[in-house]
Amino acid sequence: MLRRKYLFPNVIEMNYQAGRRLGVNVYLIDGGSEFLLIDIGFLEPVDEIIELVRKMDFNLSTCKMLIATHADADHIQGAARAKEVLKTKVAAHPLSVEPLETGDQVTTYASIKAQGIEIEMPPCKIDLLLNEGDVITVGNQKLEVWHMPGHTPGHLNFKMGNLLFSGDNLYKDGCVGVIDAHHGSSLPHFIASLKRMLKDDSEFWLPSHGPVFRRDKKLLQKTIDRLTQYQYMADFGTCAVGWPLLDEWEKDVLAGRMPDFSKK
Repeated sequence: MLRRKYLFPNVIEMNYQAGRRLGVNVYLIDGGSEFLLIDIGFLEPVDEIIELVRKMDFNLSTCKMLIATHADADHIQGAARAKEVLKTKVAAHPLSVEPLETGDQVTTYASIKAQGIEIEMPPCKIDLLLNEGDVITVGNQKLEVWHMPGHTPGHLNFKMGNLLFSGDNLYKDGCVGVIDAHHGSSLPHFIASLKRMLKDDSEFWLPSHGPVFRRDKKLLQKTIDRLTQYQYMADFGTCAVGWPLLDEWEKDVLAGRMPDFSKK
């Protein structure tokens, strides 16, 4: 039997448990009589992750559910396999259902042809829908469901006591999950989600990538300010809500004003 390495009471993160990088952060919530997993990651390490769970002396038949924080391949490519082995249910937000059930390679980032990324995306039937305000009970633990769109439309966070499982909303270095129109990203929604985190009193944030870290309002505000600027930058294409430079240029064109190159 393996010694269980708890990050916090009732919380095990499988990369820390394994002592090496398995991929996305996979959180096991130990409710005593049953457990659940938040994300499962890529297909390749699924069997190893499940074997680690078994070696920690968890009864695999007591896995209540596997939750998809959102429909990205690095989070859920192995969901169908994990569901099969654990004989459990898979839960996700309604807006994540279509890409998960159809195995949409583009939306899930399983296929990025320009970069030569092409991996399979096994379709996975979603058994449970998780909506804003739902409460998940797993044994003696409760997780409050937060719908936190921005990175993707169906992105979820989970609050458990003084912990917030924050998915791809924010990492320890102030970075955020990818912002991409093909992905369904929304800058205004992202900013609103981060502002919600700013108001929350959770002491620790548990992201889907990288280290867990203590709540840092200054770091979060800096990220919010940066994304607010992104809304008006052409760099972000159709994810931007406007481009002031182009608006000014159009006004000049319509007014018949020609550019004055005499000014330096």
